[in-house]
Amino acid sequence: MSTRSVSGTIRGLGKRANPAFAGGVVGVSLLALGYVLSGEASVEVHTYVHVMAGLLWTGTDLFIGTVLGPVIGGLDKEESAAVFTRLTPKTTFFLPAMALLTIAGGITLAQRLGYFPNSEPWLALFTAANLIPALLLAGWRLNVFGDRRWQALFGVAAVGSLAWVATAVGDLASIPLVVALSLGIVTLLSVLGFGFLLPGEIRMYQEMTSADPDSGVIARIGARNAKLGGLQGVMQLLLIGLMVSLRWSVV
Repeated sequence: MSTRSVSGTIRGLGKRANPAFAGGVVGVSLLALGYVLSGEASVEVHTYVHVMAGLLWTGTDLFIGTVLGPVIGGLDKEESAAVFTRLTPKTTFFLPAMALLTIAGGITLAQRLGYFPNSEPWLALFTAANLIPALLLAGWRLNVFGDRRWQALFGVAAVGSLAWVATAVGDLASIPLVVALSLGIVTLLSVLGFGFLLPGEIRMYQEMTSADPDSGVIARIGARNAKLGGLQGVMQLLLIGLMVSLRWSVV
């Protein structure tokens, strides 16, 4: 995997998604996240950003998995591939942006409201449990275990996250069960999304731009991602239930 392939894939996906859409989704998400993390945002604004990002993330996953997926499943492979050729570039930017904004916004909101006491050791464990499996899964999906840049990225992520765990684990203490369960579900969502679904979308793009695109490969990966996106939506609904339970249990 060359440097050109990495930057070229991002530029190519952005061009296919529409540069204004790709840049707008990523830019607005980063600006919103930076604002709520800065401490300048009120609790109400912080909550709004977290909830709206979560609704967009969950709603899109459920729509793709339960409505669009079955419709595409009834098409032949050429028609199915044509749909995913148009859809994939947009979801490649939209879903990770919403996921990052929802997760980071939710964790910091829980800290701000006092629902997540003694958070540092748990966040250290959470970071390692997200980064290491997601990078391993992505490396396998993209067949880049032999790529020195992937090796360097994985090495930095593994050493850094495990070093944080080693320094913080001594202060580990119990947290509310609802928070622990929520962290577990978010970890599953993150590893599945960034480690499996996102590399799948990159593989579809690589197939789309190959010298001889195979519609069957594009349709197969797209259908698998749609089904797993629906599964993510179900897990997100469970997560919402836990959040509601947490909110009303402390009223």
